[in-house]
Parts: sequence; structure tokens; C-alpha cells
Amino acid sequence: MTDVEMKPAEEKKEDKKDEKKDNKAEKKEEIKPVPLSPTAEIKFNVTLIEKAVSTLEPRFTHRVLRSLMTLRKRVTDKVLCDAIEEIYPKDSPVKATLLAWIPVTTVADISMDIDTSAAPQPPKPTVDPVHEAEMYIRLLIIHHLHTSPSTYGKSIELSLESVEKMQALNRRSMDPIAAKIWFAVERSYELGGELADARPLFLAAQRTASLRHDDDTQASLINRLLRNYVHYNLYDQADKLVSKTTFPVSAPNSQYARYHYYLGRIKVVQLNYTAAHTNLQQAIRRAPPAKTAPGFYQAMHKFFVLVELLMGDIPDRSIFRHPVLEKALNAYFEIVKAVRTGSLSQFQSTLNKHASQFEADKTYTLIVRLRQNVIKTGIRRLSLSYSRISLRDICLKLHLDSEEDAEYIVGKAIRDGVIEGRIVHQQGWMECGSQKDGYGPEVSEIFSRRIGYCLELHNQSVKAMRYPLNAHRKELAAAEGAREREKELAKEIQEGDLDDDDPAGLGEGY
Repeated sequence: MTDVEMKPAEEKKEDKKDEKKDNKAEKKEEIKPVPLSPTAEIKFNVTLIEKAVSTLEPRFTHRVLRSLMTLRKRVTDKVLCDAIEEIYPKDSPVKATLLAWIPVTTVADISMDIDTSAAPQPPKPTVDPVHEAEMYIRLLIIHHLHTSPSTYGKSIELSLESVEKMQALNRRSMDPIAAKIWFAVERSYELGGELADARPLFLAAQRTASLRHDDDTQASLINRLLRNYVHYNLYDQADKLVSKTTFPVSAPNSQYARYHYYLGRIKVVQLNYTAAHTNLQQAIRRAPPAKTAPGFYQAMHKFFVLVELLMGDIPDRSIFRHPVLEKALNAYFEIVKAVRTGSLSQFQSTLNKHASQFEADKTYTLIVRLRQNVIKTGIRRLSLSYSRISLRDICLKLHLDSEEDAEYIVGKAIRDGVIEGRIVHQQGWMECGSQKDGYGPEVSEIFSRRIGYCLELHNQSVKAMRYPLNAHRKELAAAEGAREREKELAKEIQEGDLDDDDPAGLGEGY
């Protein structure tokens, strides 16, 4: 017999480890899915929409719309042409209508590049898909026309045609897609510079959606109208719209985030900073992740930072370190530093430096309101540093225009309780309140009131816990008497003194 060479134990372990690693790598390679091409994804989405219509299950339509944002970034002229050619029959009038909205030169170039003999062609469909599929493809074409300024006018025409057809069909299975179409309509008008012309269209559609209880479309249209009003600074009309309508409870988080964002902007203009702070907090909580919608995330935090400053608070420093917000909020961080230090010169220089950005963000008027907060902070710092300071020195230190302005501002700060002191008009200075040493008649009176309150609270608590003396003994006596009566009754039953027909506890004399 031949001798068999035995491998060392360590080599066997290493071989087993290598085999396991190879198996894991093979499994990972097998599990990794192959992403669909944009054309194939559009065809698959049309299949899901047809399934949603046939089974009356809107969840399939919502599944299609969730992938709309990522799909529209991959859509090109060729992708749209190929998808329409493969979805519709050859002689379909709907197919010709949809292809007409794509540039003719591009369609001609694509038809010349296709080689029909190279690969086997899939079977052509013989029937048009459902109307919901047509509206979905129209939605993709509208978003594709938004990518070039030369096609903005064409996108408005296609939007109007799609809305007319959608309203003529009047199908409830089209409601989820209709909400997205209204967003695309607003975007077309906004890019074309004709956003005011879309307002009557949105108002009429909002009334129809509320009568039909179409929550998705109603939520989308309320946000479209609020954006329209805020864009043209029509805050009174936006406030009336909010008071006359009820936002649907079943609306998705994305619509709720937009709604709270617009509410926050309306409230901050109306000087209702507490309500604005609450609405902006809700918008931030309900908004999609920062990397998914960075522009909306930045816009919310710009107003949130300003509202906190107007409320007298300093925003958390971690907000300005966020990777998505760090660059966008750089100018606002300089404003925060100026407000915190009470430097009016730094505040004014920052405002002049970034005025164009603040006007583009529509926050310039809100930042101008912060001037009073900066002055109040500076006056508070001066009151802590000086027991007496002239109004002229206050003008020099806070960079005010005149001594009259300084006297007015200091008087308002004293009246509002920002500082303790008084103005000596004849001498032209401000006397600040002396520091309390913890002694004196005022302190003793306050201390006596607190002691009296604590004693009164103690007495009331003792009275609330009082109960009648020996009340528990009466309950014990009653319980003992009941037990004795039960024992006597059981004894009489055993001795035969009671018949079965006699009532319990009643004797023969009854």
C-alpha cells in the first residue's frame, strides 16, 4: 500500500477558511441584482399601473411614484422614445401625440440609429395601455422638458393639455398621479416666469378636489397655492387660505413638511414667532433626509435660525457644522455671532456683505428686524459693565446715529425689563441699577412671602389628608356583625329550623 501524505492541521484550517471566503464571495456576487435600464423601468412601471387599475389597489401606483424622483434624472429623449415605441401599438394615435412633444430632430436621429436586424425584437403590443399609464408618461415628459430653458414654454403647453385631459377623464384611479401632475404644472409655470397665471387654475382644481374628497390632490394643491402666494409676498391671502381650508390628515409626510414650512414663513412675517418656531420644527421633523432634498433642508434651517434669533435665543452650534448646511448657512452664522456679541458694526457689515444672498433667500427683512436685538444685547452688556454711562458714549460704543436715538432705545429697554436703571435727562447719562447684595428690606419681604406660601401649602396639604377619628373601627364592627349573622344562619340551616321555602333570615313569624 502506498503511503498517504497527511497535511498539517494548520494547513487544513487555512484551506477551510479560504473555501468559506470563496463561497461567501460567490454568494454575494450571485445575490447582487442587476439594475434595470430606464426604458425597462418605465415599462415595468406601466405594468404596475395597469395592475393597480385592474385590481383597484392604489398601492401599486404609489410604488411607481416613489421611484419618480430617481427615474426622471435618468430620462433622456432616446429613453422616452424607446419606451413609447415599446408600450404603444404601431398605429396608435396616443403614441403619435406623445412623440410629438419630443423634439423632431431627436426622434429622427434615434430612428436612424436603431438596427432592427441586430437583436430579436419583442412582440409589439396590440392594445393601448390604460389612461393612467398615458398620464404617467406625460408626467415624465413634462419633467424632462424642465431640463432645458428652451423647452419651458413647451412644458407649459403640455401641462395644460394634460390637465384638460385628466379632468375630462375624471377617473378616481388617477388621483395619486394627478397630485404629481399638479406639482409638475406649477414647476412649468414657475420656470416659465408665469406663476401668477396658474393661480386661478389651482383654485378651481382645489375646490373640485375638496368636493371629491381627493386627499392627495387637495394636499398638493394647497401647497401649490401657498407657494404661489408666498412667492409674490401675498401673506394675507395665504393666511386666509389656511383659515378657510383644512389640510388632509391622510396626506404624506412630504406634503405635511411643505405645509408646515409655508405656515412657518407666514407666521414669522406676522410676528408670531412662537407659532412659526413650532411649524418649522414640524417641517424639519417630517422632511426627507438632508441628502435626498438638500435645497429644501437648507431653506427650512435658514428661517429656523432667524426665528430663534428673533425669539431671543441663540441657535445650537451643531446646526452650522452639518455637512449639508455648513456652506449654505455661513452668512447666517456670521449674523448669529454679531447678535450674540451685541456688535452693531459687525452686524451691519455682515448685512451689507451678504445682502444679495439674503434678498435671494427672502430673509432680508427678517434680518433687519434683528437690529433691535443686537442693540438690546449691547445695552445689557453696558449696563453690567458701568454703573453710570453717558448717552454719547452709548452712541459711540453701539454705533448709533444720535443721542436722541440712544435715549429712546435705552428707555424702551428699561421699560421692557431688559435692564434695570433710569435715564437722567438733565445730565445726559444712564444710571444702571446697583447690584443686589442679598440684604435689605426688599429681600426680607420676598423671603417672608415665600415662607408664608410654603406654610400655607403645608397647612392645606394636612387638611386634605384628614379623615374622621376611629372611622375604621366602625367598618370593622360592621364586618364582624355580618360574619356573626352568617354563622347564625348557617347554624339554623344545619339544625333544620329553616325550611327551603322560607326566605333566608326571616323566622316562622313571617
